[in-house]
Amino acid sequence: MILPIRMIEKVWGREHLPAPFSAPDGQRIGEVWFEPPAALDQLLVKYIFTSEKLSVQCHPSDEQTQAMGLGKQGKEECWLVVDAEPGATLGIGFDAPLDSEAMRAAAEDGSIVDLMTWYQVKAGDFFYIPASTVHAIGPGCTIIEIQRNSDITYRLYDYDRPRALHLEEAAQVACGEPYDLAANSTYVGHDSDVNLVDGPLFRLDQLAGGPDAAISARYRGPLLVIPREGSVVVDGETVSPGQCALAEEIDAVQFAEAGTCLIAQPMPG
Repeated sequence: MILPIRMIEKVWGREHLPAPFSAPDGQRIGEVWFEPPAALDQLLVKYIFTSEKLSVQCHPSDEQTQAMGLGKQGKEECWLVVDAEPGATLGIGFDAPLDSEAMRAAAEDGSIVDLMTWYQVKAGDFFYIPASTVHAIGPGCTIIEIQRNSDITYRLYDYDRPRALHLEEAAQVACGEPYDLAANSTYVGHDSDVNLVDGPLFRLDQLAGGPDAAISARYRGPLLVIPREGSVVVDGETVSPGQCALAEEIDAVQFAEAGTCLIAQPMPG
């Protein structure tokens, strides 16, 4: 089943989107969401298109949301850069450790942007963003984001845009440490099988061609299928790049021998 999409206007979005997407006239589209199906409503897949910097923000973990009385609403996400203009950057973590008091002061005066570590990016760069990591996306990026389907976001700084900040909440959950780049980032070529995420909240793999026996054994039950190059067929329905589909099982997917595809699934439990 191909998932329906929702186009989200953002002040930092774009009026002109890369193919196969097209923004309605006069709208600045920042995100294209694939509506989570009932069978896998724990995951949200989206494309992100930026023309300006996004807010500096963080998301809590399950343990933190449970302590707040919100249940298991923690959020972790990952970014696969599919296109980047020259000089495009992603801000993740800090250059040096920062305690919560110093972080709040830096958020209030805007200097938090200069304290963050900004990574120049190119197509194929992949970053996993653990809960509590302070992060921001810069302009000139096109990204596939896969995330835990939770709407809890605490903004620390938003470039004086007229949106609410959440300094009290962020101070309780944000990590003021440098980002562990070696553990959480890699480069993803188009011609390789790569295990990108293996928990705690979801798994994500890239397949060049079809899955081997080990991947098929890990992906039991429903999964999301996101073609990058070439189309796949799910239950007789052709799914092309720019689309996302629900497959009831991995054996229901016909992968293109020369194609590249992402597959994702929540972790059990």
